[in-house]
This record gives sequence, structure tokens and C-alpha cells, in this order.
Amino acid sequence: MKNTQFTFARRPVDGLLLLDKPQGMTSNQALQKVRNLFRAEKAGHTGALDPLATGVLPICLGEATKVAGLLLGNDKAYEVSAALGTTTDTDDADGLVLRHRPIGSHTREQLGALLPRFTGEIMQVPPVYSALKQGGEPMYLKARRGDVIDLPARPVRIHGIELLTLEPAQFSLRVTCGSGTYIRSLIRDLGEALGCGAHVTALRRLWVEPFQVLPLWTLDGLQALAEQGLPELDAVLHPVAEALVAVPRLVLDDDQARRVGMGQKIRIPEPFAASERVQLCNVEGLPLGLAGISAEGDLTVQRLFRWAAIN
Repeated sequence: MKNTQFTFARRPVDGLLLLDKPQGMTSNQALQKVRNLFRAEKAGHTGALDPLATGVLPICLGEATKVAGLLLGNDKAYEVSAALGTTTDTDDADGLVLRHRPIGSHTREQLGALLPRFTGEIMQVPPVYSALKQGGEPMYLKARRGDVIDLPARPVRIHGIELLTLEPAQFSLRVTCGSGTYIRSLIRDLGEALGCGAHVTALRRLWVEPFQVLPLWTLDGLQALAEQGLPELDAVLHPVAEALVAVPRLVLDDDQARRVGMGQKIRIPEPFAASERVQLCNVEGLPLGLAGISAEGDLTVQRLFRWAAIN
């Protein structure tokens, strides 16, 4: 008997959702579930979490996908738990054990004294099992094949590390860091500095700038709203403007906004300074898109939101 596949119409829906990603699910699996619940035409996330990890996963729907790259580069905060004495091939509890070593005895003062070595701008080697690409292929695929992988260290910035707990065989930290930082690598390197090795046992992303205090939605909570109807779902979305609070604003008058929407070039009179990126807004404050401004005042549109276009 032939299987019948049920489909539904996709729709243009725009906004941002802060998902509390559950453990055991990839970020893409979580993204697709959200996209299907909203029946969205377009969707993307702003920085993958490992399957083991939970916490803040910003989901961009529709025109919000045009600012996903900005959020990807923003600062983030995590709480991480780690086990001492064991290293794994993935640097977390989902991997295969590579080595056991005696743990010894460590005090809060000893571990705390190591933390400054891992703060500021440091060089960090990413985990072999990661989504980083080499030769156009994700590293985790190469690792699964058993390829020999030699990853160079790269600069990352860790703003702060707070030691939360320390027990004989485990510890936990709160970490605030910049884009591209791997918490698994941090724990791996701390374990080596202690001489016994370590791996991540639990990881939770607490926030992603600029969304530090907004409520999170679980998949179960979204499913309950979806059963009430799409308007109830749409009501929990945040407007695109909330992702642009740190981007300088350039307010266009009605004529400038019309010309930009038609794809025409405009020049910005002084005193607005040259900038790599500004958000273009109309006189009502609605963001129309992103642009750069040259030293001569020429405006170059980088991204234009759908509602800014003049047909």
C-alpha cells in the first residue's frame, strides 16, 4: 500500500523566536519543527547548539533570516558541567572514551588560578567533531570516516569565566564569550591544564545578545499554541527591529525611502559619518533594511526587507 504524505501550504511569516532547544535534538531538527509549526516559507537559526546542549536558539522566520548573520556574530553566555578524568573523541559525553586518567585532588583556588589563562583573546583549536568546514565538507563527516584531521588554532574571545561548583570528579562554569568559541574545547583544554583531562556532560546556552532577558519557548509550548491557531503562534514572534538594537539607525525621509525601495542610489548629506553598516528606517521607525555609507555619503544597500520594496 502506497504511503500518503500529508503536506500543508507554507506562508510568509516574519519575526524572531527564542527557542529553548531540548537535549538530544540537533539545531536543524529543532528549526524544522518550528518552521513546520508556523508553516513558514523561510526559516533559519543563528548558531548551532550541539545535540547534548539545551537553551537559547534564536529562530529567524521570513525576512528575519536577513539579520541571522548579525546575531551569529554576537556575544553569548553558557553554563557548562564537566567530568574530570576522562577525555572523549567529541569532547563531550556523546563521544567515545579515548582515555581515563587519575583525577587527583583539586581545590577551587587551583582551578580558579587557571581561568585567567583562558580569558581574553586566546588561541583555540576547535573540536574535531564540529560543523566547521574544510574543503567544503563539515569536519564531523571527515571525523566519522576516520580521516586524519589537523585543525589549526584560531583566535576567539572569552570575556569571563566564573567557577560555579567543584566536586572531586566534576565542576561547572558560567562562560561569557564571543562568536566562534567552542565550550567543548575550553573544557578539554582546562582538563589538560589540570593534568587529568575533562569532557562536557551538560551545556546550556543562557542568552545571545541582544536577547538577554526575553522568555524562551519550548517545542511543547509552541505545539499547544499551534493547536489554538496560527494567530496565537504569530503573537509570540518578536519583530525584526529587536535584532537591530545595536546597529546605528539612519532615518530616511519619505522620498529617500521611496527611492531606496525602488532600488535607486541616494547620497546621505553630512553630518552622518561613514559606516560599514546602518539600519535604514522610515520616519515611523520601521526598519527597511541594512546598508553601508561611504566617506562620500553614498549609500550602498546590503539587505532590503520585503516591505521596503516599491512595486
